[in-house]
Amino acid sequence: MAIDRASGLLLHPTSLPSPFGIGDLGPQAYRFVEFMAAAKQKLWQILPLGPTGFANSPYLCYSAIAGNPLLISPEGLRDRGWITNQDLDEYPYLPGDRVDYDHIIALKFPLFKKAFEAFKINPDPLLEKLAEDINEKENYQQESTTDELNPEDLIEGVPTNLEKFEAFCSENSDWLEDYALFMALKDHNPDCAWNQWDRGLARRDAGAIAQARRQYSEEIAFHQFLQFVFFEQWTSLKTFANENGVEIFGDIPIYVAFDSADVWSNPNLFCLLEDTLDPAQMAGVPPDYFSETGQLWGNPVYDWEALDKTNYKWWIDRIRHTLTLVDWMRIDHFRGFESFWAVPHGETVAVKGEWLPGPGMALFEAVNSALGQLPIIAEDLGIITPEVEALRDNFDFPGMKILHFAFDSGHGNPYLPHNYSNPNCVVYTGTHDNNTTVGWFSERSPEEQGRVHHYLGYVGSAGIQWDLIRLAFSSVARWAIVPLQDCFGLGGVDRMNTPGLAEGNWMWRCPEGALTSELGDRLKDLGQTYGRSPYDSWG
Repeated sequence: MAIDRASGLLLHPTSLPSPFGIGDLGPQAYRFVEFMAAAKQKLWQILPLGPTGFANSPYLCYSAIAGNPLLISPEGLRDRGWITNQDLDEYPYLPGDRVDYDHIIALKFPLFKKAFEAFKINPDPLLEKLAEDINEKENYQQESTTDELNPEDLIEGVPTNLEKFEAFCSENSDWLEDYALFMALKDHNPDCAWNQWDRGLARRDAGAIAQARRQYSEEIAFHQFLQFVFFEQWTSLKTFANENGVEIFGDIPIYVAFDSADVWSNPNLFCLLEDTLDPAQMAGVPPDYFSETGQLWGNPVYDWEALDKTNYKWWIDRIRHTLTLVDWMRIDHFRGFESFWAVPHGETVAVKGEWLPGPGMALFEAVNSALGQLPIIAEDLGIITPEVEALRDNFDFPGMKILHFAFDSGHGNPYLPHNYSNPNCVVYTGTHDNNTTVGWFSERSPEEQGRVHHYLGYVGSAGIQWDLIRLAFSSVARWAIVPLQDCFGLGGVDRMNTPGLAEGNWMWRCPEGALTSELGDRLKDLGQTYGRSPYDSWG
């Protein structure tokens, strides 16, 4: 799918400023959209929105479809009447520059449970108060008549929150019922993966599942409520973004976490051992220049033959749901659809894996047939073969170019802008997996730094980060995306993720007050200079 020339920023919602210790879908998210619109940045790129599990990674979620409850705005709950201003006042003020996930979970979930209890007692306190206020107006009359208004007439036809909740649960039953039960069971089995639960639950015996639904009905309803609130808040934010000319650029990891509702509820679609239900083959990448042992991710690989027999229904449903939340999506590890590295169970490193064929064009033909042309960007980094490129280009999916990778293998390096033979691509200074540009440059030797300056032809006074931002914006790539940390000139300590490092990732937060009009004007000027935003009114 060809894309128009534009630019944007990479910022996961957890990194937004907020008084609650983690970025959320509240007022600061709307202010960020307003900042982007004023700066004429069209694309807000985010990471996966799912409920995070191991190491708080958005790429290891408990569900490929559900939303992360930690992103729910407490102020939004207050505005619905389910918690009070006093509840917010009692929440500690946590504006810092890092997310302490364990601390935030301990603070937010009691607040969520209080909101849920209020919802159960009275789902519609605001409608009730509206009716009471109307009743209290002694001489409330229709214009030009003497007939008194019936308060019930004013709210007639307005769906109640209970009706909205029931409709949400019904419309999303294909994933929500299993997810909510999975999370309820996780609450009661917090220290083990699903395959270590009681045998009947692990193997989804119908009787055991039915009993669990009865036994944990309250917990199930709580997790359904959290999803109802998340999707309502996210939909409102996305609508606001679109109305202001900002499009959401989302992210789908090719693999899902083993300890997830997806694998538990669809074990036939993954390669699992019959006796223990552990992954029979694990995902990763082979040894390369960067790692002598490769990378072992631990995700179960798909049983592509089983998926093919369903005409890839699970993938079609996953992409359909994702497209209700985002305008564009990046598919992480796209090359795995052509062939993927599979490591046998029991291995601790990725060395003894093998390349196995992926679904290739069959998958995307099935999805295209069901959903139409797909707004997909292919993460085509790593070991890319002509076959992977053919799969990408057959569906006109834009690929990715990373400037941090561009300067160390001569003038033919494919990441150098003069080698972008196909402008249907997305250029980044760096991604969420890269160091910040300042951190990356500071770790280079003087000779390596010199190669960057020699290619650029100058040394800018504003810092190397703005030199690379300008290089990205000036390239022929139709999209240019910049991590927000680069706009601030932050060092390596503020990178979002360090691949291979199990702890300390996904924690960075944007400082309060950092989104200044001066920064917006600088981005706007670059976008206009290089044809990524018009000079006239835009929105």
